[in-house]
Amino acid sequence: MSTTIRAGDYAAVVTPRAGALASLTYAGRDLVVPSDPSLPIPDYRGIVAAPWPNRLADGRYTAGGRELAVPVTEPERGTALHGLAFGRDWEVVAHDGASATLALDLAPSEGYPFRVRLETRYALDAGASAERGGLTWSVRAVNLGEGTAPYGVCPHPYLVAGPHALDAWVLEVPAERFLEVSPDRLLPVGLWDVAGHAFDFTTARVIGATAIDHAFTGIRFDAAGTAQVRVWDPSGTGVGMAWDDECPWVQIHTADKAPPGPNRLGLAVEPMTCPPNAFASGTDLVWLAPGQEHAVSWRVFALGG
Repeated sequence: MSTTIRAGDYAAVVTPRAGALASLTYAGRDLVVPSDPSLPIPDYRGIVAAPWPNRLADGRYTAGGRELAVPVTEPERGTALHGLAFGRDWEVVAHDGASATLALDLAPSEGYPFRVRLETRYALDAGASAERGGLTWSVRAVNLGEGTAPYGVCPHPYLVAGPHALDAWVLEVPAERFLEVSPDRLLPVGLWDVAGHAFDFTTARVIGATAIDHAFTGIRFDAAGTAQVRVWDPSGTGVGMAWDDECPWVQIHTADKAPPGPNRLGLAVEPMTCPPNAFASGTDLVWLAPGQEHAVSWRVFALGG
């Protein structure tokens, strides 16, 4: 059964299925592409991707001197996508009018022989203004087992700026480099500067027909240690997402679909603790020792009226 939380003009629905954010609205307008909490989740909308975000090549990695393999869940690309928590039902462990916490115990498995407890908390704040309030979405992981566990996490919302088509939205991404990926498997092949490239959104500009499904890094954090992606609609409404340096990467995806799929419905913005294929490469990977915990949070907020 889904759970609704409210604060001021903000409202959200979260679901035990994948511990996901099913909807988030401000004054009745969608800030994320909503999904029906009673149905299977399409396109990983609103999930918590853990214990790894994005893709793992062939589902294979090494930990503690052991060669391990998790199920390949994206067979057309030969990758394991978005971790192990997606296909599980989470438990609501706390709920009040403005917040809800859901938890999942990842038991050891053949491919991930670690016991990790995940808790995700959704908390709404009315704020003095829309931009000062919003949804704080946090994830806490604790290693309850004996071995040191590799770990990474990201959220997976599809942001909605307003009523116009995504091509008309204005996007700002404070990142100086992007991770080029192979066209067939979308796996990392090298880092490039965004300067002079179609992916340079360091200065806000219209998305247009640009198709993006890439991780960005070299993120410019402000004096308060925060980075923000902002998306504006021509109508004057918008949505922002903020995070700190626990996430040195952010995946941006324009949700391109071949016909007859619902094309470019929203902009996926996924602040990540590590890049794609981090279980194999080790780049920015978190290693959770027994008893150790890791916590990270993001905030989604309305822009304009």
